[in-house]
Amino acid sequence: MSQLTGTPLRILVLVKHVPDVQFERHLDGADLRLDRKDSVLSELDEYAIEAALQLAESRGGAAAGNTVTALSMGPEAAANAVKKSLQMGATEGVHLCDDALAGSDAGATSLALAAAVNHLGAFDLIVTGMASTDAETSLVPAQLAERLGLAQLTQVAHVELAADSTTVRAVRETDQAALSLQAELPVLLSVTDQANEPRYPNFKGIMAAKKKTITVLSLADIGLDAASVGAAGSATAVLDVQARPARTAGTVITDSGNAGIELVDFLAAAKLI
Repeated sequence: MSQLTGTPLRILVLVKHVPDVQFERHLDGADLRLDRKDSVLSELDEYAIEAALQLAESRGGAAAGNTVTALSMGPEAAANAVKKSLQMGATEGVHLCDDALAGSDAGATSLALAAAVNHLGAFDLIVTGMASTDAETSLVPAQLAERLGLAQLTQVAHVELAADSTTVRAVRETDQAALSLQAELPVLLSVTDQANEPRYPNFKGIMAAKKKTITVLSLADIGLDAASVGAAGSATAVLDVQARPARTAGTVITDSGNAGIELVDFLAAAKLI
């Protein structure tokens, strides 16, 4: 990869600790919140980490003073998402952890993250995944950009720094066209799962991560009142849940000469055609 020169970049990548998609998800407790006991770094956030690392490396990497900070908001176990980011190559980690954050919707989450970013200082780039694999709303990147007053290049499949090192160029792919986007730093990016191939933490990266710093922040540290986040500060709430119905036995159509007609009748009855 060719390396650009210029002032070192400060890049922040947002990562989330989410229930492992290999297990059945369910809501737990009277508050109807997602059970997060078996959680991992969101797979979609790995693409954000990789994008951040590649952008830093295009400017000479850590040796040239470029930094990639991984920030996660969540309970104590969410520190594992930050640790995985450090193992992949992030420079340092930040964990926003406070009991009052539990139950925050997208709006309250973006409010807390914006306060954390302002506390940490100015960043040239903020990189996120296209969505979290638990709620899958894709709302936080745009909300965070708005709260911070940043240009936003969202849902991009390719991103690079221009030769002037102050312009970000990106491509957003849609069903109809590929859109070319660009903005001057500072910028918030959200990248899709087509943006790159995330690196796998090797033994050297795992050992190096043990020496890296993870800063833990509370609401008091970032200047937020508990009433502005969590269930109290959220505009949405889960009112009721129902278990998914058990899967019923399928319909077997045996071809005795009129299978095509039977298939059409079946699809019509199910209102699929």
